[in-house]
Amino acid sequence: MDKSKKRALEITACKARIGVIDAVHAAQSGHPGGSLSICDALTYLYFSKMNIDPHAPHDPQRDRFVLSKGHCAPALYSVLAQRGFFPEEELLTLRKIGSRLQGHPNMNDLPGIDMSTGSLGQGISAACGMALGAKLKGKNFKVYTILGDGEIEEGQVWEAAMFAAAKKLDNLTAIIDNNGLQIDGKITEVNSPEPINEKFRAFGWNVLTMNAHDFDDIDRAFNEIPQNGKPTAIIQKSVKGKGVSFMENQVGWHGTAPNDEQRVQAIDELCAQLQALERGV
Repeated sequence: MDKSKKRALEITACKARIGVIDAVHAAQSGHPGGSLSICDALTYLYFSKMNIDPHAPHDPQRDRFVLSKGHCAPALYSVLAQRGFFPEEELLTLRKIGSRLQGHPNMNDLPGIDMSTGSLGQGISAACGMALGAKLKGKNFKVYTILGDGEIEEGQVWEAAMFAAAKKLDNLTAIIDNNGLQIDGKITEVNSPEPINEKFRAFGWNVLTMNAHDFDDIDRAFNEIPQNGKPTAIIQKSVKGKGVSFMENQVGWHGTAPNDEQRVQAIDELCAQLQALERGV
């Protein structure tokens, strides 16, 4: 990837993480850990990969995105704000009564949301429906979805995986956010979905892996997606709470909002990272 493009994406992802922290702090509710782990993937999709236009959010030719792990809406909201779908200051209304930014995405209220999600396991099924619809109507748009590694313990995920392979949905890409933690602890101790790669491969999918926090590797993975009549799963190895030292790899930050002091520390750390990126360090 071109160095200037990579740096621009890194800067945007860092700003998105700042937005996540500010939004969840303002709400005193939400899910910062898993939101921070997907900021890079979302930034890549919305600023480098997907055919979308903030000024035409309902364009029938647009690519679609479904946040199957809907509780990580703060990350999606923050990236959408960076992309220009709505003002950044609206992030501070997260989970407030009357806000367009509720705890889970609502396609009826906010531009840029292609599917209302929240009940784990259902988002990938909706993404399958979109991808099949494109095939049936002869449309060439792509469909992307992000699932949590704890989420894929849901049986509906595997029904959708079987369906996608049976219908040859090669216009569908599922990103599995493999940060190793879910609300009750380590995925390996709660109800292990491992080996994730072998499971998707057995269900008839292409399987790729990537470092969730390296834009060169993210770009490499998306450019390796084959057009062979199969859906593709990209398993991204990520860090829950990425970018904030005291949140990284800590299961307690799955669904906990930072207090005032913690918010200051988190923003200070992220702003230092942002300044270093802008200086080219």
